[in-house]
Amino acid sequence: PFISGKDSLNNEFHADGRNIVIPGTLLISALGLVPDVRQCVSMDFKEPGNLLILVGQTRDELGGSHFQLVTGENGGQVPRVDQHSAPRVFRAVRDAIARGLVRSCHDLSEGGLAVALAEMALAGGLGATVSLRDVHCDHDAAHDGVLLFSESPSRFLLEVRPEHAAAFADLFGALPLGRLGEVTAGSDIAGSGSPRLVVSGLEAAQVIDASIWDLKSAWQRTPRSRRQEAGRP
Repeated sequence: PFISGKDSLNNEFHADGRNIVIPGTLLISALGLVPDVRQCVSMDFKEPGNLLILVGQTRDELGGSHFQLVTGENGGQVPRVDQHSAPRVFRAVRDAIARGLVRSCHDLSEGGLAVALAEMALAGGLGATVSLRDVHCDHDAAHDGVLLFSESPSRFLLEVRPEHAAAFADLFGALPLGRLGEVTAGSDIAGSGSPRLVVSGLEAAQVIDASIWDLKSAWQRTPRSRRQEAGRP
C-alpha cells in the first residue's frame, strides 16, 4: 500500500528556467500490530517525582546532526548502529513497556537528548531536573554539548515510577542504563511558577535552565510566523 501520503512518483519540477529531476528514492515503511492499545506508551511526562532513565550508549556522533544544521558546523562522525547491542536494547524496552514499568518513552534521534527532554516536557506540561553525569558514553563523548545533542541510534529516554526502578534495572541487566533525574511539578500556564527544564553538565554547572512555556513559544514561533505571513490565523 502507498502509505507515504504523497505522490512519490512525481519527482520533477520546473524552477529558474530549468527542469529539476530528483532521482528515484527507495521508501521502506514498517508497520507494527498492537494487540492491546492500552499497552501503548506516549511521550508526554505523566507525574512529578517519576525517574528519568536513559537507555543506550552515547557516542561522539554529531556528523550530519540537527545541531550542525542549526549551528552551521560540519564534520565529525555520523551515527552508526551497533548491530550487536541494538536488538537487545529494543527487546528490553519492549519488555519493560509490556510489563507496565514505563510511563512515557521517547527515542533519541533528531536533536538528541536535549530535544527529547524538551518534547516530553512540552507534551506533558511538566518540568524535569536532569544531570548529564550518569549518561553512559564513550570517553571521547564526555562533553556537555555532545551528550546533549549527539544522535547516536538505539537510545531511549524513559519515565519510570520510583517503585518500579529495581525491576526495571533487573530487566535491562548489563545494558547501558543511566538514571538522569526526575520529572518535576508544573503549574497552570497563567500562573507565576512555570515548570522548568533544568539540566546540569558534567561539571555540575547548569547548562540549561528554561521555562517550559518559553520553550513552547520558541518551538511554535516559526510555524506561527509562516501562517501570519500567509495571512492565516
